[in-house]
Amino acid sequence: MDIQEITLEELADLPESTYVLYDTRDEISWQYDTIPGADHVPDLWESARAGQLPMDKKIVLFCMHGTESAAYTQALSHLGFDAWNLKGGYAAWLQKQMRHQDRSAEIEETLRGRSPFHKKLFVPFAKAINKYQMIRPGDRIAVCISGGKDSMLMAKLFQELKRHRQIDFEPVFLVMDPGYNDLNRALIEDNAVTMGVPLTFFRTSIFDAVDKVDKNPCYLCARMRRGNLYAKAKELGCCKIALGHHFDDVIETTLMGMLWGGQIQAMMPKLHSEHFEGMELIRPMYFVREDDIKAWRDYNRLHFIQCACHFTDTCSSCRTDGSPVSKRMQTKLLIRELKKTNPGVEQNLLSSVHNVNLDMVIAYKENGVKHSFLEKYDRQ
Repeated sequence: MDIQEITLEELADLPESTYVLYDTRDEISWQYDTIPGADHVPDLWESARAGQLPMDKKIVLFCMHGTESAAYTQALSHLGFDAWNLKGGYAAWLQKQMRHQDRSAEIEETLRGRSPFHKKLFVPFAKAINKYQMIRPGDRIAVCISGGKDSMLMAKLFQELKRHRQIDFEPVFLVMDPGYNDLNRALIEDNAVTMGVPLTFFRTSIFDAVDKVDKNPCYLCARMRRGNLYAKAKELGCCKIALGHHFDDVIETTLMGMLWGGQIQAMMPKLHSEHFEGMELIRPMYFVREDDIKAWRDYNRLHFIQCACHFTDTCSSCRTDGSPVSKRMQTKLLIRELKKTNPGVEQNLLSSVHNVNLDMVIAYKENGVKHSFLEKYDRQ
């Protein structure tokens, strides 16, 4: 049976009452960003067999590029549904959103005093910088842009901080191209124009290198990206690199270390580089909530890449252990479930690594040396 395909133009001509639109990517990808009006079904195949999908409407399916959704389309057609695959998928829709129009002035207003986003985004951004003493007068900082929502917002927050002139520093908005495909590169450039962020690009061949690696390619890719960012930043006269990890990244990484790594280890707000003398890493989005970033993105009608990985369409789909769900996604879902009965669970996770009682710790490491509570036990 041939797969029925429909273009974005043809879909736009259909009355909304005549079709339903389903995003077949995983839930984290759907929540990150999707085509307006698209719904998500956790198990599309089971829902279809259970009679939970409409038989009297066109069912239009899409994934990132229209490949995975094509298989779903064919399966639903065999079950008698009027199923259609959206040609080009989410990527085709994303490409149509590019306008190369400078909207920086209106976007900047959403981060200033009268906007609710000022309190939710700029205030916690400034709080982290002050609390953890991230910036010193005269610093030249490489603001590292991946192209995602977090790092692009971080760039705007640095611009806003610079406008306040309370700290004398110089930001450099640095983008490492590890081998982006044409769509991802174009989207980053388009968003830079839209948001008024002057980018400095440099090219590496990291994606080509990790394509040849079978074991832990994601870990190797991350290490190589970090090293290249440090090296380029130092070459440009920077003393620090800023990464866009936010509050949710911090608590998820902490919990992941406990559940899967067997250790209590926080994602630090700042770090000295081990291999690049005089360089530091800072995380000024440390107190910024991901839901607030998404709300700001949607309010400004912005769309960003989620992951440029060669192996998968989305970071949340990256698997290194063969499991159907990534460890980070499992952790996200676990925190979400705990939050239903304990609304303060997220803040408690962050507070836990700020309130470590060494008198009640069985063992800990300091400067790479492991210590046991037994060393002091008889002296107490």
